[in-house]
Amino acid sequence: MARLLKGRMYFSQSIIVSVAVSNLGKTSLAFVQSGAKLDSSYYCDVVLNQGLLSDIQKLSGNNFTFQQDGALSHHSQQTVAFLSLYVREFVEPENWSPNNPNLYPVDYLIYGSTPTACLPSLGHLTRKNLSLI
Repeated sequence: MARLLKGRMYFSQSIIVSVAVSNLGKTSLAFVQSGAKLDSSYYCDVVLNQGLLSDIQKLSGNNFTFQQDGALSHHSQQTVAFLSLYVREFVEPENWSPNNPNLYPVDYLIYGSTPTACLPSLGHLTRKNLSLI
């Protein structure tokens, strides 16, 4: 009799999503491709250039100050150079306040309100069925 083996995933699947939020509204969600290396090049070329920045400009014109958290791809020299070229005003890495829930509400509200039991089930979500409320 053949014996069935069941594979197990030892790490939960995850999705990486970026969004910009302000008192004017929110941008569309910028999804990072599964398996992509989220380095400065990808962050600048795909997340910012093809996603967030155009939506931010639609919401505010050029009247905004860009701020992000301290992720490695956010404070690299390449990202700072990119922002210097394409964003009129941004908070430079040395002026960021790390781990402040008032400055990074999306991180704290999404992660803080998602029950741990739900996290493994997020792998099936796509652009069509995930939105930020």
